[in-house]
Amino acid sequence: MPVMVDGESLTLEDVVQVARHNEQVLLHESAIPRIKSSRAVVETAIKKGKVVYGVNTGFGDLAEVSINKEDLARLQVNLIRSHSAGVGPPFSHEAVRGMMLLRANALAKGYSGVRLEVIETLIEMLNKDVTPVVPQKGSVGSSGDLAPLAHMALVLIGEGKAYRSGKIVSGRDALRKAGIKPIVLQAKEGVALINGTQPMSAVGVLATYDALKLIHDVSIASSMSLEALRGTRMAADERIHSVRPHEGQTDVAAAQRKILLDSEINQSHADCGKVQDAYSLRCIPQVVGASLDAIRYAYSVLEIEINAATDNPLVFGDDGIVISGGNFHGQPIALAMDFLGIAVSEIASISERRVNRLVNPHLSELPAFLTTEGGLESGMMIAQYTAAALVSENKVLAHPASVDSIPTSADQEDHVSMGTIAARKAIDILENAQNVVAIEYMCACQGIDYLTPLKPSEPLEEAHKTIRNVVPKLEDDRPLSTDIAKIRELMRSGDIIASVEAITGPLYET
Repeated sequence: MPVMVDGESLTLEDVVQVARHNEQVLLHESAIPRIKSSRAVVETAIKKGKVVYGVNTGFGDLAEVSINKEDLARLQVNLIRSHSAGVGPPFSHEAVRGMMLLRANALAKGYSGVRLEVIETLIEMLNKDVTPVVPQKGSVGSSGDLAPLAHMALVLIGEGKAYRSGKIVSGRDALRKAGIKPIVLQAKEGVALINGTQPMSAVGVLATYDALKLIHDVSIASSMSLEALRGTRMAADERIHSVRPHEGQTDVAAAQRKILLDSEINQSHADCGKVQDAYSLRCIPQVVGASLDAIRYAYSVLEIEINAATDNPLVFGDDGIVISGGNFHGQPIALAMDFLGIAVSEIASISERRVNRLVNPHLSELPAFLTTEGGLESGMMIAQYTAAALVSENKVLAHPASVDSIPTSADQEDHVSMGTIAARKAIDILENAQNVVAIEYMCACQGIDYLTPLKPSEPLEEAHKTIRNVVPKLEDDRPLSTDIAKIRELMRSGDIIASVEAITGPLYET
């Protein structure tokens, strides 16, 4: 089903479908009257000679400079060219497709004063696979993501560079090959294209969506570790969590109870006399649950932001007025992305501690480093090193970007959000965390193997089979990076989650 753009009802799932899976996009007819009404206000203001920021003035600290009527179109093109000052490696295809969709949706809301064809051309670029090359670095997150959006807009006017059929070509050639006419910008349209939070929001949507998926995987991997380490299930007892009813905590505990059905392994140590487990096993609902709450908070912020009008000035068609404000400021996203990064970092941190317990014979009662020929073979020793390195890297990355600010535009823009940096860091933290959880899966599966013939719970047995279909038991030392990568691919595809949920039903409602 095509994703409908109307400025009001886009979902995070919609963004993922367009960004990752090339779903087609359509402009909803309900948005057209608002778009035209907003544009009429701009054209009326120009005819009447009114001074309107961004329409017939300079930008930032140059806002007091009035622009002659005959130079208004040139003003907008100059804005796009001059603001295309990004550096560094480009954003991923999916991130750029996400920001294009979000910018089209924001313009379709009808408060930006652009012509209908500007939005239609952005949508056509999405549908015909013209993806601008957008450098990642250069935005301070206010006035919106100026540099990234300017690089996106360059292609819209037939300049810059774009990906077309897997190759980087000029923006003009990319449009020509796709049969798309470049836009000739008119008054207000340049500033409308680049004032906004769409790059940080697009990256944020992808990170948040994947973080929710990671919650499913870490719930399964941690349960598998608990089974391999012959831990108690009592810490997931519903009564414990009912008297401290944080939503994430209670949901993670409920998921554990679905996964950790009674098993032969569990019954084998029913009378072992062990009273309680280490925190990395006992406090999974409390720690992962707190992260789940933080991820859901980020989700709720993005749900609002992706359907918001975030440029400046805003054009109110019903009132016939143009108002300058600060909706471009990325602070809500910056704080949410920093929180997301910290939350995901903690998921990796506690996962690594379980990996350590699995490979440490003094803690696991399993063969040292999960190999039967310790000394001759190192087994999974260095997999724990890798997890530790990733966790330590995350500690650096988790430092919040949003606590920093640096003035720009001759102190006109004297407080900025750093939201794009926060979102980019969150993606890096997430990728590290996914690798740590993949390592936990790998080690926990090996631990389960050493408890044979005892079987784990049925959901975990299916998860174990799914992993063993692509990663065999470690019998002799081999490069483990390949195994980790294969498990990461299973996580990316959702196959491990699907194998478990075929028995348990959905682990989480959202």
